[in-house]
Amino acid sequence: MKKISKLNNNIEYIYKQNINTPRMALCLNISVNQPEAGAGIYSLMSRLLLQGTKNYNSEELANEFEKYAIDFSTELFPNYLRIKLVCLNEDFSKALDLMNEVLKNSTFEEFEKERIKLAGEISAELDSPRAIAMDAYCRTIFENHYYGNSMTKVLENLNSISKNDVINAYNYILNNSKKSLAIVGTLELEEILPQIEATIGKLPLSTNNNFFIDRPELKEVKRVESIKEDINQAHIIKGWLVPTYGEADYPALVLLNIILGASGLSSRLFAELRDKRGLAYVVRSSYETYKLAGNFMIYIATEAKNIDTCLKGFDEEIEKIRTIKVSEQELEDAKTNIAGKYEFLRETNIQQACTFAKYGVLGLGFNYTDDILEQVQSVTTDKILKCAEKYFDNNKYVLSISKP
Repeated sequence: MKKISKLNNNIEYIYKQNINTPRMALCLNISVNQPEAGAGIYSLMSRLLLQGTKNYNSEELANEFEKYAIDFSTELFPNYLRIKLVCLNEDFSKALDLMNEVLKNSTFEEFEKERIKLAGEISAELDSPRAIAMDAYCRTIFENHYYGNSMTKVLENLNSISKNDVINAYNYILNNSKKSLAIVGTLELEEILPQIEATIGKLPLSTNNNFFIDRPELKEVKRVESIKEDINQAHIIKGWLVPTYGEADYPALVLLNIILGASGLSSRLFAELRDKRGLAYVVRSSYETYKLAGNFMIYIATEAKNIDTCLKGFDEEIEKIRTIKVSEQELEDAKTNIAGKYEFLRETNIQQACTFAKYGVLGLGFNYTDDILEQVQSVTTDKILKCAEKYFDNNKYVLSISKP
Protein backbone atom coordinates (compact mmCIF):
# COMPACT_ATOMS: atom_id res chain seq x y z
CA MET A 1 0.00 0.00 0.00
CA LYS A 2 1.25 3.48 -0.92
CA LYS A 3 -0.15 6.85 0.00
CA ILE A 4 1.09 10.20 -1.28
CA SER A 5 -0.09 13.38 0.40
CA LYS A 6 1.14 16.59 2.07
CA LEU A 7 1.71 17.65 5.66
CA ASN A 8 0.28 20.91 6.96
CA ASN A 9 3.51 22.75 6.07
CA ASN A 10 3.30 21.65 2.41
CA ILE A 11 5.91 18.86 2.75
CA GLU A 12 4.95 16.18 0.26
CA TYR A 13 5.30 12.68 1.69
CA ILE A 14 4.91 9.11 0.62
CA TYR A 15 4.04 6.30 2.99
CA LYS A 16 4.64 2.76 1.79
CA GLN A 17 3.48 -0.03 4.03
CA ASN A 18 5.60 -3.16 3.99
CA ILE A 19 3.78 -5.64 6.20
CA ASN A 20 5.70 -7.81 8.68
CA THR A 21 8.97 -5.89 8.56
CA PRO A 22 10.52 -5.33 12.01
CA ARG A 23 12.01 -1.88 11.36
CA MET A 24 10.61 1.46 10.29
CA ALA A 25 12.58 3.65 7.89
CA LEU A 26 12.24 7.38 7.38
CA CYS A 27 14.10 9.72 5.04
CA LEU A 28 13.70 13.50 4.97
CA ASN A 29 15.46 15.41 2.20
CA ILE A 30 15.87 19.19 2.33
CA SER A 31 16.88 20.94 -0.87
CA VAL A 32 20.02 23.05 -1.19
CA ASN A 33 18.99 26.00 -3.35
CA GLN A 34 22.02 28.25 -3.42
CA PRO A 35 25.82 27.83 -3.58
CA GLU A 36 27.58 27.80 -0.23
CA ALA A 37 29.26 31.10 0.68
CA GLY A 38 32.55 29.22 1.04
CA ALA A 39 33.65 25.69 0.19
CA GLY A 40 33.12 23.41 3.20
CA ILE A 41 30.34 25.29 4.99
CA TYR A 42 27.67 22.77 4.02
CA SER A 43 29.92 19.80 4.86
CA LEU A 44 30.53 21.14 8.37
CA MET A 45 26.84 21.90 8.77
CA SER A 46 25.84 18.33 7.96
CA ARG A 47 28.39 16.86 10.35
CA LEU A 48 27.58 19.22 13.21
CA LEU A 49 23.89 18.30 13.22
CA LEU A 50 24.86 15.16 15.14
CA GLN A 51 27.22 16.89 17.58
CA GLY A 52 24.85 18.17 20.24
CA THR A 53 21.53 19.95 20.80
CA LYS A 54 20.01 22.20 23.45
CA ASN A 55 18.94 19.18 25.47
CA TYR A 56 21.76 16.70 24.72
CA ASN A 57 25.48 17.11 24.32
CA SER A 58 27.10 15.01 21.58
CA GLU A 59 27.84 12.07 23.89
CA GLU A 60 24.34 12.07 25.37
CA LEU A 61 22.78 12.24 21.92
CA ALA A 62 24.88 9.31 20.71
CA ASN A 63 23.89 7.35 23.83
CA GLU A 64 20.20 7.96 23.14
CA PHE A 65 20.49 6.61 19.63
CA GLU A 66 22.46 3.63 20.88
CA LYS A 67 20.08 2.90 23.76
CA TYR A 68 17.15 2.50 21.37
CA ALA A 69 19.20 0.96 18.52
CA ILE A 70 18.28 3.85 16.25
CA ASP A 71 20.43 4.15 13.15
CA PHE A 72 20.36 7.90 12.53
CA SER A 73 22.53 9.85 10.09
CA THR A 74 22.83 13.00 8.05
CA GLU A 75 24.42 13.10 4.61
CA LEU A 76 25.13 16.01 2.31
CA PHE A 77 24.64 15.85 -1.45
CA PRO A 78 25.24 18.78 -3.81
CA ASN A 79 21.53 19.53 -4.13
CA TYR A 80 20.03 18.31 -0.86
CA LEU A 81 20.63 17.42 2.76
CA ARG A 82 19.48 13.93 3.72
CA ILE A 83 18.36 13.03 7.24
CA LYS A 84 17.45 9.37 7.67
CA LEU A 85 16.68 6.88 10.40
CA VAL A 86 15.97 3.20 10.89
CA CYS A 87 14.50 1.87 14.13
CA LEU A 88 12.46 -0.93 15.61
CA ASN A 89 8.74 -0.48 15.13
CA GLU A 90 8.16 0.07 18.84
CA ASP A 91 10.77 2.84 18.96
CA PHE A 92 9.50 4.91 16.04
CA SER A 93 8.00 7.53 18.33
CA LYS A 94 11.29 7.98 20.19
CA ALA A 95 13.20 8.16 16.90
CA LEU A 96 10.89 10.93 15.66
CA ASP A 97 11.41 12.89 18.87
CA LEU A 98 15.19 12.65 18.55
CA MET A 99 15.05 13.65 14.89
CA ASN A 100 12.94 16.65 15.83
CA GLU A 101 15.49 17.56 18.50
CA VAL A 102 18.33 17.45 15.98
CA LEU A 103 16.50 19.47 13.33
CA LYS A 104 15.21 22.19 15.64
CA ASN A 105 17.70 22.40 18.50
CA SER A 106 21.19 21.66 17.16
CA THR A 107 23.74 23.96 18.78
CA PHE A 108 26.75 23.41 16.48
CA GLU A 109 28.84 23.74 19.66
CA GLU A 110 31.60 21.36 18.60
CA PHE A 111 32.42 23.49 15.59
CA GLU A 112 36.18 23.74 16.14
CA LYS A 113 36.59 20.06 16.94
CA GLU A 114 34.65 19.05 13.84
CA ARG A 115 36.58 21.45 11.62
CA ILE A 116 39.89 19.94 12.72
CA LYS A 117 38.52 16.44 12.27
CA LEU A 118 37.27 17.22 8.75
CA ALA A 119 40.62 18.71 7.76
CA GLY A 120 42.39 15.54 8.92
CA GLU A 121 40.01 13.26 7.04
CA ILE A 122 40.40 15.22 3.81
CA SER A 123 44.20 15.28 4.11
CA ALA A 124 44.22 11.51 4.60
CA GLU A 125 41.91 11.00 1.62
CA LEU A 126 44.09 13.18 -0.61
CA ASP A 127 47.04 10.92 0.08
CA SER A 128 45.51 8.61 -2.52
CA PRO A 129 46.61 9.30 -6.12
CA ARG A 130 43.18 8.26 -7.37
CA ALA A 131 41.56 10.81 -5.04
CA ILE A 132 43.98 13.48 -6.27
CA ALA A 133 43.01 12.78 -9.89
CA MET A 134 39.28 12.77 -9.04
CA ASP A 135 39.61 15.98 -7.05
CA ALA A 136 41.39 17.75 -9.91
CA TYR A 137 38.79 16.42 -12.36
CA CYS A 138 35.90 17.72 -10.22
CA ARG A 139 37.49 21.17 -9.82
CA THR A 140 38.09 21.40 -13.56
CA ILE A 141 34.85 20.10 -15.07
CA PHE A 142 32.85 22.27 -12.64
CA GLU A 143 35.27 25.19 -12.69
CA ASN A 144 33.82 28.35 -11.09
CA HIS A 145 30.69 26.43 -10.09
CA TYR A 146 29.35 25.27 -6.72
CA TYR A 147 29.55 21.63 -7.86
CA GLY A 148 33.32 22.11 -8.17
CA ASN A 149 33.86 22.62 -4.44
CA SER A 150 36.17 19.62 -4.25
CA MET A 151 38.08 18.28 -1.25
CA THR A 152 41.07 20.48 -2.09
CA LYS A 153 38.92 23.61 -2.21
CA VAL A 154 37.24 22.68 1.08
CA LEU A 155 40.62 22.11 2.74
CA GLU A 156 41.91 25.45 1.48
CA ASN A 157 38.86 27.27 2.83
CA LEU A 158 38.23 25.53 6.16
CA ASN A 159 40.15 27.97 8.33
CA SER A 160 38.14 30.92 7.02
CA ILE A 161 34.79 29.38 8.01
CA SER A 162 33.15 30.59 11.22
CA LYS A 163 30.52 28.94 13.36
CA ASN A 164 28.09 31.70 12.36
CA ASP A 165 28.65 30.83 8.71
CA VAL A 166 27.44 27.32 9.43
CA ILE A 167 24.45 28.42 11.53
CA ASN A 168 23.38 30.97 8.93
CA ALA A 169 23.66 28.38 6.15
CA TYR A 170 21.53 25.89 8.08
CA ASN A 171 18.87 28.45 8.93
CA TYR A 172 18.68 29.57 5.32
CA ILE A 173 18.38 26.03 4.00
CA LEU A 174 15.74 25.09 6.56
CA ASN A 175 13.64 28.17 5.76
CA ASN A 176 14.10 28.29 1.98
CA SER A 177 13.82 24.74 0.74
CA LYS A 178 11.71 22.07 -0.82
CA LYS A 179 11.33 19.18 1.60
CA SER A 180 10.49 15.61 0.69
CA LEU A 181 9.54 12.90 3.18
CA ALA A 182 9.36 9.13 2.75
CA ILE A 183 8.31 6.61 5.40
CA VAL A 184 8.44 2.87 4.78
CA GLY A 185 7.48 0.14 7.23
CA THR A 186 4.75 -1.90 8.81
CA LEU A 187 3.01 0.55 11.18
CA GLU A 188 -0.34 1.99 10.19
CA LEU A 189 -0.14 5.51 8.76
CA GLU A 190 -3.06 6.69 10.89
CA GLU A 191 -1.12 5.61 13.96
CA ILE A 192 2.05 7.58 13.19
CA LEU A 193 0.78 10.57 11.19
CA PRO A 194 -0.23 12.74 14.18
CA GLN A 195 3.32 12.63 15.58
CA ILE A 196 4.81 13.25 12.15
CA GLU A 197 2.61 16.35 11.85
CA ALA A 198 3.66 17.44 15.35
CA THR A 199 7.38 17.19 14.51
CA ILE A 200 8.32 17.25 10.82
CA GLY A 201 5.00 18.96 10.06
CA LYS A 202 6.14 21.92 12.20
CA LEU A 203 9.28 22.59 10.15
CA PRO A 204 9.33 25.74 7.98
CA LEU A 205 7.12 25.62 4.90
CA SER A 206 8.27 23.54 1.96
CA THR A 207 8.69 25.68 -1.16
CA ASN A 208 9.83 25.30 -4.76
CA ASN A 209 11.02 28.89 -4.94
CA ASN A 210 14.39 30.54 -4.23
CA PHE A 211 16.60 28.35 -6.43
CA PHE A 212 19.84 30.17 -7.26
CA ILE A 213 22.28 27.62 -8.69
CA ASP A 214 23.19 28.04 -12.36
CA ARG A 215 23.59 25.18 -14.82
CA PRO A 216 27.29 24.34 -15.28
CA GLU A 217 28.83 24.56 -18.75
CA LEU A 218 31.88 23.07 -20.45
CA LYS A 219 32.90 24.77 -23.70
CA GLU A 220 36.39 23.46 -24.40
CA VAL A 221 38.96 20.74 -23.77
CA LYS A 222 40.66 21.04 -20.39
CA ARG A 223 43.62 18.98 -19.20
CA VAL A 224 45.00 18.89 -15.68
CA GLU A 225 47.96 16.85 -14.39
CA SER A 226 48.94 16.09 -10.79
CA ILE A 227 52.33 14.73 -9.76
CA LYS A 228 52.74 12.41 -6.76
CA GLU A 229 56.29 11.12 -6.56
CA ASP A 230 55.80 8.17 -4.20
CA ILE A 231 53.47 6.16 -6.45
CA ASN A 232 53.99 3.68 -9.29
CA GLN A 233 50.56 3.93 -10.89
CA ALA A 234 48.94 6.51 -13.11
CA HIS A 235 45.27 7.38 -12.70
CA ILE A 236 43.49 8.75 -15.74
CA ILE A 237 39.99 10.24 -15.89
CA LYS A 238 38.27 11.57 -18.98
CA GLY A 239 34.78 13.01 -18.79
CA TRP A 240 31.98 15.05 -20.31
CA LEU A 241 29.05 17.11 -19.05
CA VAL A 242 25.84 15.39 -20.17
CA PRO A 243 22.10 15.56 -19.37
CA THR A 244 20.87 14.42 -15.97
CA TYR A 245 17.81 12.66 -14.58
CA GLY A 246 14.49 13.98 -15.79
CA GLU A 247 15.86 14.77 -19.25
CA ALA A 248 14.96 12.91 -22.42
CA ASP A 249 18.37 11.31 -22.99
CA TYR A 250 18.88 10.13 -19.40
CA PRO A 251 17.70 6.50 -19.99
CA ALA A 252 20.05 6.08 -22.97
CA LEU A 253 22.99 7.50 -21.00
CA VAL A 254 22.29 5.06 -18.16
CA LEU A 255 22.52 2.21 -20.66
CA LEU A 256 25.63 3.68 -22.31
CA ASN A 257 27.33 3.64 -18.93
CA ILE A 258 26.52 -0.05 -18.43
CA ILE A 259 27.70 -0.99 -21.91
CA LEU A 260 30.89 1.04 -21.78
CA GLY A 261 32.27 0.38 -18.34
CA ALA A 262 29.86 -0.05 -15.42
CA SER A 263 29.02 -3.73 -15.82
CA GLY A 264 32.30 -5.17 -14.63
CA LEU A 265 33.78 -8.06 -16.58
CA SER A 266 31.32 -7.75 -19.45
CA SER A 267 31.85 -4.05 -20.11
CA ARG A 268 33.68 -2.89 -23.23
CA LEU A 269 36.45 -1.02 -21.42
CA PHE A 270 37.22 -4.00 -19.20
CA ALA A 271 37.19 -6.48 -22.07
CA GLU A 272 39.39 -4.38 -24.34
CA LEU A 273 41.81 -2.51 -22.08
CA ARG A 274 42.27 -5.05 -19.30
CA ASP A 275 41.50 -8.48 -20.72
CA LYS A 276 42.88 -8.09 -24.24
CA ARG A 277 45.66 -5.56 -23.75
CA GLY A 278 46.56 -5.99 -20.07
CA LEU A 279 46.76 -2.22 -19.56
CA ALA A 280 44.62 -1.77 -16.48
CA TYR A 281 44.59 -2.57 -12.80
CA VAL A 282 41.11 -1.04 -12.73
CA VAL A 283 39.04 0.36 -15.60
CA ARG A 284 35.43 1.49 -15.64
CA SER A 285 32.96 4.23 -16.47
CA SER A 286 30.55 6.08 -14.21
CA TYR A 287 27.61 8.40 -14.66
CA GLU A 288 27.05 10.85 -11.80
CA THR A 289 23.88 12.89 -11.75
CA TYR A 290 23.17 16.24 -10.12
CA LYS A 291 20.07 18.38 -10.32
CA LEU A 292 21.47 20.53 -13.12
CA ALA A 293 23.94 18.29 -14.97
CA GLY A 294 25.25 14.80 -15.46
CA ASN A 295 28.92 13.90 -15.38
CA PHE A 296 29.94 10.92 -17.52
CA MET A 297 33.51 9.76 -17.01
CA ILE A 298 35.83 6.88 -17.83
CA TYR A 299 38.65 5.90 -15.49
CA ILE A 300 41.72 3.69 -15.60
CA ALA A 301 44.55 2.87 -13.20
CA THR A 302 47.65 1.73 -15.06
CA GLU A 303 51.44 1.76 -15.10
CA ALA A 304 52.84 5.22 -15.80
CA LYS A 305 54.51 4.00 -19.00
CA ASN A 306 51.09 3.13 -20.41
CA ILE A 307 49.49 6.59 -20.18
CA ASP A 308 49.62 7.39 -23.88
CA THR A 309 48.52 3.87 -24.84
CA CYS A 310 45.54 4.10 -22.46
CA LEU A 311 44.53 7.50 -23.80
CA LYS A 312 44.59 6.05 -27.29
CA GLY A 313 42.53 3.10 -26.04
CA PHE A 314 39.97 5.47 -24.54
CA ASP A 315 39.70 7.32 -27.83
CA GLU A 316 39.28 4.10 -29.80
CA GLU A 317 36.51 2.76 -27.57
CA ILE A 318 34.67 6.09 -27.55
CA GLU A 319 34.96 6.34 -31.34
CA LYS A 320 33.53 2.82 -31.73
CA ILE A 321 30.47 3.58 -29.62
CA ARG A 322 30.00 6.93 -31.41
CA THR A 323 30.07 5.43 -34.91
CA ILE A 324 28.95 1.79 -34.71
CA LYS A 325 25.61 0.63 -33.34
CA VAL A 326 25.73 -1.61 -30.30
CA SER A 327 24.24 -5.03 -30.92
CA GLU A 328 20.68 -5.83 -29.92
CA GLN A 329 22.01 -8.45 -27.52
CA GLU A 330 24.39 -5.98 -25.88
CA LEU A 331 21.55 -3.54 -25.42
CA GLU A 332 19.22 -6.18 -23.97
CA ASP A 333 21.92 -7.32 -21.56
CA ALA A 334 22.36 -3.72 -20.41
CA LYS A 335 18.61 -3.35 -19.84
CA THR A 336 18.60 -6.54 -17.77
CA ASN A 337 21.57 -5.25 -15.79
CA ILE A 338 19.78 -1.97 -15.03
CA ALA A 339 16.62 -3.75 -13.92
CA GLY A 340 18.66 -5.91 -11.56
CA LYS A 341 20.51 -2.92 -10.10
CA TYR A 342 17.28 -1.05 -9.44
CA GLU A 343 15.73 -4.07 -7.75
CA PHE A 344 18.81 -4.42 -5.55
CA LEU A 345 18.42 -0.78 -4.50
CA ARG A 346 14.86 -1.45 -3.34
CA GLU A 347 15.54 -4.46 -1.12
CA THR A 348 15.22 -2.78 2.29
CA ASN A 349 12.83 -0.28 3.81
CA ILE A 350 15.53 2.39 4.12
CA GLN A 351 16.67 1.92 0.52
CA GLN A 352 13.10 2.43 -0.64
CA ALA A 353 12.62 5.47 1.59
CA CYS A 354 15.84 7.11 0.39
CA THR A 355 14.97 6.51 -3.26
CA PHE A 356 11.48 7.97 -2.85
CA ALA A 357 12.77 11.03 -0.98
CA LYS A 358 15.58 11.66 -3.46
CA TYR A 359 13.36 11.87 -6.49
CA GLY A 360 10.73 13.72 -4.49
CA VAL A 361 13.07 16.54 -3.47
CA LEU A 362 14.37 16.83 -7.04
CA GLY A 363 10.81 17.36 -8.28
CA LEU A 364 10.70 14.16 -10.34
CA GLY A 365 7.99 12.39 -8.37
CA PHE A 366 8.17 9.58 -5.85
CA ASN A 367 7.65 6.93 -8.54
CA TYR A 368 10.46 8.10 -10.83
CA THR A 369 12.30 4.77 -10.51
CA ASP A 370 9.37 2.99 -12.13
CA ASP A 371 9.25 5.65 -14.85
CA ILE A 372 12.94 5.16 -15.63
CA LEU A 373 12.67 1.38 -15.83
CA GLU A 374 9.84 1.80 -18.33
CA GLN A 375 11.77 4.40 -20.35
CA VAL A 376 14.90 2.25 -20.40
CA GLN A 377 12.99 -0.58 -22.05
CA SER A 378 12.06 1.67 -24.98
CA VAL A 379 15.65 2.76 -25.77
CA THR A 380 16.84 1.52 -29.18
CA THR A 381 20.28 0.92 -30.64
CA ASP A 382 19.71 4.01 -32.80
CA LYS A 383 19.10 6.09 -29.68
CA ILE A 384 22.30 4.80 -28.07
CA LEU A 385 24.29 5.72 -31.18
CA LYS A 386 22.81 9.23 -31.39
CA CYS A 387 23.48 9.94 -27.71
CA ALA A 388 27.07 8.70 -27.90
CA GLU A 389 27.71 10.82 -30.98
CA LYS A 390 26.11 13.87 -29.41
CA TYR A 391 27.62 13.85 -25.93
CA PHE A 392 31.07 12.27 -26.32
CA ASP A 393 32.27 15.50 -27.90
CA ASN A 394 35.95 15.60 -28.86
CA ASN A 395 35.94 19.38 -28.41
CA LYS A 396 34.42 19.53 -24.92
CA TYR A 397 35.86 17.22 -22.28
CA VAL A 398 38.12 17.17 -19.24
CA LEU A 399 41.19 14.97 -18.88
CA SER A 400 42.74 14.54 -15.42
CA ILE A 401 45.94 12.53 -14.89
CA SER A 402 47.67 11.75 -11.61
CA LYS A 403 51.13 10.25 -12.17
CA PRO A 404 54.56 9.72 -10.55
